Formats: sequence, C-alpha cells, structure tokens
Amino acid sequence: MYVLITQLLSGLALFLFGMKYMSDSLQQAAGGRLRTILDRCTRNKYIAVVCGALFTAFIQSSGATTVMEVGFVNAGIMTLEQSVGITFGANIGTTITSQLVSLKLTAVAPFIIFIGAAILSFCKKPMLKKIAAVIFGFGSLFLGINFMTEALHGIKEIPELMNVFGYLTNPIISVLVGLIFTSILQSSSVTVSVLVLLAGSNIIIDPVTGGTDYLACLYFILGANIGSCMPAVMAAMNANRKAKRTAFIHVMFNVVGLVVIGAILIFASEPIVNLINSISGTDKRFVANADTIFKVFQCIILLPCSNLLVKLSKKVIHSRSGEEQDEDEMVLKYIGKSGLTNPTTVVVEVVQEIQRMADMVKINLEESSKALIDKEFSTYKEVYAREKYIDFLSHGITEYMVDANRYGLPLKDKERLGGLFHVVIDVERIGDHAVNIMDDALKEKNQKIEFSKEGRDEMLTMYEKVMEIYEKAVEIFVNEDKSKFDEVDRLEDVIDQMKIDCQEGHVKRMAGGKCSIESGLVFTDLVIGYERIADHAVNIAFSILSEKKIN
Repeated sequence: MYVLITQLLSGLALFLFGMKYMSDSLQQAAGGRLRTILDRCTRNKYIAVVCGALFTAFIQSSGATTVMEVGFVNAGIMTLEQSVGITFGANIGTTITSQLVSLKLTAVAPFIIFIGAAILSFCKKPMLKKIAAVIFGFGSLFLGINFMTEALHGIKEIPELMNVFGYLTNPIISVLVGLIFTSILQSSSVTVSVLVLLAGSNIIIDPVTGGTDYLACLYFILGANIGSCMPAVMAAMNANRKAKRTAFIHVMFNVVGLVVIGAILIFASEPIVNLINSISGTDKRFVANADTIFKVFQCIILLPCSNLLVKLSKKVIHSRSGEEQDEDEMVLKYIGKSGLTNPTTVVVEVVQEIQRMADMVKINLEESSKALIDKEFSTYKEVYAREKYIDFLSHGITEYMVDANRYGLPLKDKERLGGLFHVVIDVERIGDHAVNIMDDALKEKNQKIEFSKEGRDEMLTMYEKVMEIYEKAVEIFVNEDKSKFDEVDRLEDVIDQMKIDCQEGHVKRMAGGKCSIESGLVFTDLVIGYERIADHAVNIAFSILSEKKIN
C-alpha cells in the first residue's frame, strides 16, 4: 500500500510540475502578445468569452487568466463590465486539460519528453528553448498521468482505500472534497483531471450498479468549480474595490452554477447522466465532457445576466463615500501585496503606478511654479507632503520591480522593466526639482527678492514649455506612442535655447541695474532646474525604446 500511495503522489507531483512548467513556458514564449490580445478582445462581452476561453486553453490555467484579469481591473485598463466575459470564458477554457487527460496519450509521453529535453539541451535560440520547455512540460504532465493510472489500478485491490473513496458517493462530501482539493491546488483543471483518472480506473463505485458513480463525479466537479475561485480571491485581497468585484463575480459564476445545476441534478439526475453518457463512450470522457457541458451551460444562463452580476458586486462591495481611496493614506494603489504576482501583469501594474506618481509630480510642478510666478503660497504645505508621498511611491515601485524580477518574465517585459527602473528615478528627480522651485519661491518671499517684469515673463514662458514637454513625455510613456518623439525633440531644443536666452538676458539686466545679485542667484538656479526637468522628461519619453536617449 505504501508503494502505491508513493507512486500516486509522485505521479500527481509530476503532473502538477508538467502543467505549471508548460503554462509558465507558454506565457514566457507568448510574452506581451497574449496580454495585448486579451486587452483588445474585451470590448464585446461575447467576443470576450471566446477570447477568455481560447486564452485559458492556450496557457492551461484559468487561475493565471483570472489573476491577470484582476490585475488589469486593478490597474484600470479593463473595466469591471469588460472583465465579465473573460471570467466566463476562462471557466470554459480550463476544461481543455481534462479533455486532454481523457485521451490515450500516455504511451507517447516519454517520446514527447525526449524531444523537449533534446531541444532544451542542444538548441541555443531563446524562442525554440521556450517552445521546447512547453513540449517537455506537456510530456511530463502525461507521464505523471501514467504513474497515477498505474497506482490507481493497484489501489482497487486494497479494501481500506476503496472504503475511503466510497465516501465520495455522498453528494455533500463529494462537493466538499472537490472544493477543498481545488482550493489547495488552486487549479480546477488539475482536480478534474485527477477525477478523470479515478473514473477511468473505476475507483468511485456506485454501490447499486457496481460501476462508476457518475452522480458523485458530477457533484465533485461542482465543488471543484467553487474551489477554482481561490486564485482570483487571493489576488484581489489587497487590490482595489474594482478588482475585488471582479473576484466576486468569478465566485458568483460558480456559486450560481452549483445551485442551478445542483437543483437540476436533484430532480433530473438520470436524464442528465444518460445524456452525457450518450456522447462520451468511456468513463474518462464522461467526466471531461460533464465538466465542459457544465461550464458552457453556466455561461449560457449567466452571460445575459452579466449586468445584474456587476450591479450586485457593486452593492456587496460598495465604495466609500467620495473617493474610493483616502488620498492622505500612502498606499500603492495598483501594485498588490498578496504575493500572487502574475508575470503578464507586472509591467501593466508598474506603468499605472508610475503614471500615478507622475500625476502627483505634475501637481507639485504646477503649484510650485504658481507660488514662484504668481506669489500664491497657500498650497506650499501640500507640496512638501505630496513630495513625501512621491518618495514613498518611488521606493515601493522599485521594491516591487526587484521582487518581480524573481518571476519568470517574458524577455520583452524584462527589457521594459529595466527601462522602468530609470523612469521611476527620472520622475522622482523631477519631483525633487518641483520642491526646489517651491524652496526658491519661499526664499524669494522671505528675503523679499524681486524679479524684474522681463525676468518673470521669461520664467513663465519657460515653465509653460517645460510643462508641455513633461505632459507629452508622460503621454508617450503610458501609451508607448513613438510618433511623438519629434515633438519632444523639438521642445527640448526650444527649452535649451530658452535657457541660454534667459541667462544672457539676466546678465544684461544685472549690468543695467534692473536685478540684484540675490535675485540673480535664484533666477539662475530656477532656469537650470527647469532645463533639467526637460532633460528628465526626454528620458521618460525615450524609455520605451531599447536604446534610450540619455540626457
């Protein structure tokens, strides 16, 4: 018995390894392309269902899809309404694993592993190595199935273990076991795949017929569907309310499915079992087909009611009065702390958080320059408080990116992340310059330093050009819009020339007695500060290229 249990657990471990290795390799091979497709296909909820199903079938993980989806909603690039179709489709797409397991592919598993291992060992092209990793994971998955199948055949001869499996004939126990097992493994596809093997080995026996207890299998699937919500729930725990609502909709999809399908099974179990049996042929196919039919049925009955689910989620997880987030509380809004970092959402989350940081810097630039030029000092305390928030964000984003590098990021995302480190530094330094401007404005006020009208007009013109290049740079960075590089270059040249003109004009005014030495020092410091802000803005814009223009 010990040997059989060891073989069963070893097979399960190899199966889990193969599935995760294959899923991770697929995500790395596809890179940001999958993320882009997922984002673009959510404008129509019916197309989103198909996209979610195909996406999940491709990466072999509904958990990865839903965690990515929660990340998109949390980052604000996908609305709650758009995410519903992806949620429904992901539930359908995850059934592809059990369908594959129900096929007789175990005999070729060693050959598949050999091909994958050979390419991994001798091929040096990165993309081919990633594809080979997918092949290797696929073969490992089926080799694990082979080990488990052999162990299950031996378990049939041990009455004590068969008695344990006999408890699954109770519908409530079957639902609970499916739920708990899936919650632990965080994958309904793994749980249902194991159920496929149990059914194929005639382990779950109907005490009346002596054959496979089909009804117990159906209840087990319903429990597994509920357990599949765990990755989305955990991913949303420290996310914003919109992301929590996305996870809530995912839970409700499966809870409603449990209630509706469970009620149908109570009153019409025999016709349902006969219908699925008629299109299956084997016990393995029965479980796989039942899983697919249940998910498709849930989608059909709930998709027309998706707006009601959205409204319900908003009532259950309601916003605070006013802002959803207390802006005085220093928090990372788009970057989660749950530890469930998904490689496909890392860049999206970081870009959104940097944009938030850049928006705060923009406000500080505006208010500091207003104090300098218009002598409006009412917000100087807010500027210094906001600078502390900006420093907090800079530290938090950098720390998150360092942690994210421990995950298997696609090569393109790794390159992008490398550029984002520099963007955080550039934005933070612009924030420092904004505070320096406020320092100079307060110095001007306290020491009663006066600029000439010409000097103040020059400062205003330079400030306006600096704000223009900063806003354009952030826009280019967020949208990855390379078409506006020429505008940034042109503005940089204009600002560089303005710096020269301002300094020459100031020297002439000092020679003519229009400006004091004290005002001259402050004026020169401000001109240099504005010009450096423009340099950092150029760095931000060109960060989307692999070779960044450095100032």
